[in-house]
Amino acid sequence: MSSEQKLTFEEAMEKLEVIVEKLEEGDVPLEEAINIYKQGMELSKLCHDKLKSVESQLTQILTEDGRKENFVISEEE
Repeated sequence: MSSEQKLTFEEAMEKLEVIVEKLEEGDVPLEEAINIYKQGMELSKLCHDKLKSVESQLTQILTEDGRKENFVISEEE
């Protein structure tokens, strides 16, 4: 899946949507459906990993002296 690792989040989501549509149609032979499902799971993991990476980047801020600190927004009561 090395070529899929280079996909952007948006490209992976588009491919995932196509896979879901194919599987929902139901007229895909079983062996092909299994392969398509596996591709979908890999794309799903790729999207999840990219989102987690962005989330971790967004939860850290740089201080004035260049240190990284966790960024926490306290909810109003």
